[in-house]
Formats: sequence, structure tokens, C-alpha cells
Amino acid sequence: MSTSPGPGLRRGLWVILATPFDATGAVDHTSMARQVRRARQAGADGVVALGVFGEAAHLSLAEQRAVAETTADAAEGTPLVLGVAGRSTAVAIEQAANALDGAAAGGAALDSTSLMVQVSQAVPEAVVRQLTAVHEQTGAGIVLQDYPATSGVHVSAAKVIKIVRACPFVVAVKAEAPPTPPAIGELTRAADVPVFGGLGGVGLVDELTMGAAGAMTGFSHPEGLRATIDAFTHGGFTAARDAWAPWLPLANFEAQQGIALALRKMLMHRRGVIDHPGVRPPAPPMPDQLLPLLEQHLAAAPYDHPDTHGGDT
Repeated sequence: MSTSPGPGLRRGLWVILATPFDATGAVDHTSMARQVRRARQAGADGVVALGVFGEAAHLSLAEQRAVAETTADAAEGTPLVLGVAGRSTAVAIEQAANALDGAAAGGAALDSTSLMVQVSQAVPEAVVRQLTAVHEQTGAGIVLQDYPATSGVHVSAAKVIKIVRACPFVVAVKAEAPPTPPAIGELTRAADVPVFGGLGGVGLVDELTMGAAGAMTGFSHPEGLRATIDAFTHGGFTAARDAWAPWLPLANFEAQQGIALALRKMLMHRRGVIDHPGVRPPAPPMPDQLLPLLEQHLAAAPYDHPDTHGGDT
């Protein structure tokens, strides 16, 4: 398998996709495809499947491949990033090749398909060895994700820079180690690849101001992320702050630790994007007592309400 990493990912909005399940817990590919189309309609420059919020760690290899295929088919040429959940090198390589095979079966151009691999060790040289092995086995460009909340690995921005400089096939960094604004500022000054913020967009305005290339994150309303990125491009901090302020209470609500995925899926379900809001254990479901509050946030979101309930098929 051979692909070309290219000079770096496109700047802008990369939407992290959830993996929808039906009432039986099986992957719902109809909802998956609808979600991809909605992301494109919202102005996504690329989409990311099989990430942490895609529950990739709880999908079988066959499910991962099928999700990649469905995503690629619905993306219709929109660039893809495919997450690699495996921590060990052998498992990461297996998952990476499997996902790329699925994307190819769905019609994706592999020269615009990258892999997202987490920093899984605290020693930069060890991370470089793992990333190099994944790249050499797949040929794909690598998005380096620094996300200690999931990996449990804490590294400094200086160590991330060292890894990036040793890996010319790294096409972007996803910086999610709080506090993200100073880390993004340090990374963008020293690393010659785009750096994206994540974490549901809560720090989006500050991250853009510190040099982020855009957002690579999930949010139940990606049009809010798009509007803020565009506002920053044309009007800087003040315009971006004004654009994001109406969305921030919803983003903050959605980002509650431990139940963020369940909240996002319920919001997407209530918008008609996915048919069922279920998460796969051990992820906890949304507490029922939050449903009235969720509905208030949903009603207050600054979108065109007639369009939001009842999705396309």
C-alpha cells in the first residue's frame, strides 16, 4: 500500500464523527452516512472517523473497516483522517491498514487520506519509532494527536516538536493537552505543519488567536465551528469571539467530562442527524435528568430551527 503524505492537512474545519449505533448496538451505517453529509453541508474541509469520540476502541476490526468504507463513500472526495486506537505498534499497524482498506473500498483517494495516531509513550524516540513503523507499513501521512485525557501520557510541547521534526511524514498535530492555547502557540512557532485544536471547540477562539490552523473536533452543531473559523479569517479575534459566543454555552454543556459523548449523541439525535443516541459500554449514557436542560440548550442554539429536526436520508 502506498500513499503520499503531502505537505500537510488543509486548514479549516475537520469534523470528528461519532459512530452511530442502532437500538441493538450494531453500527448504523445509514446514520453514519447522513452524519458525513451533514458535516459536508456545514462546511467541513475534512472529516475524521474512528477517533476517540468515534468509539473506535470499542469496535471490532470488521466494524472499523466498515465505518471507514461508509465514511469514504458518503464523503465523495472530501479528505479523510482515520483514527488508530491501538496503543502497541503491531496493533496500530493492523488497525491502520484495515481502515485504509475500508476507505479505499469506499472510493477514497488514499493520497488525501491520513491516519491519526496518539502520543502513546512519554519518550519521544519511542513515539518516533512507532509513527515511523505505521507510516512505512501504510505510506499514509500521520496526524499526531496529543490527548492525555485518553492516552494517560503527558508530554511537553517541546517533546511534541521534537517528534514532529523527526517525522517528515507528520502532516498535522492535534493539540489537546490543556492548557491548549500556550501549547498551540509554541507548536505553531516551531513546527512546520498545521496545528489544530480540539476538545469540543471550547477554547476555539483562543486557539485560533494563538495560531491554530482551524478546529479538528466534534460538536453537535459544526456550523457554529465553521462560522467562527470564517469570522476569524476575515475579522480576527473580535469577529471570532462574536461568532462563537452564542454557541459557547452549548459547547460547554456538551463537553462535560465522562458523559460528553452521550450528550453529543443525544443532541445529534434530537437534530435528526443520527437515528439512535446510544453509546457502546463502558461509555456511560446521558443522565435522564439532563434531558430538559439539553432541550433548553438546543432551543437556544442560533441556527435556523426549521432545518434541524428530521434529517435527510
